[in-house]
Amino acid sequence: GAAASHVQVYADNQLMHTLPLDRDTQITVTTQYGTNVITVKNGEVSIAASDCPGEDCVHSGAIHSTGRSIVCLPNGVEVRVVNAQSDVDFVVG
Repeated sequence: GAAASHVQVYADNQLMHTLPLDRDTQITVTTQYGTNVITVKNGEVSIAASDCPGEDCVHSGAIHSTGRSIVCLPNGVEVRVVNAQSDVDFVVG
């Protein structure tokens, strides 16, 4: 069957976390600029909270489609939905 999508969380252009999109979880990512709370729930991922000005990333809502991303420019955080090729190997474009 098709592998489930995964969420890649980048901070300062470094891949910090890879999370399965089909498992509810919440992580906090802190960079030198600020803190973002990232929530995976019901097969979607969103930035639930951020201390950035304007909180555009929070207002972006949840995403679930491969290739979509949420970016928090002030904090240098990016959340991407990627297709998992297998349980072990991740293909980075």
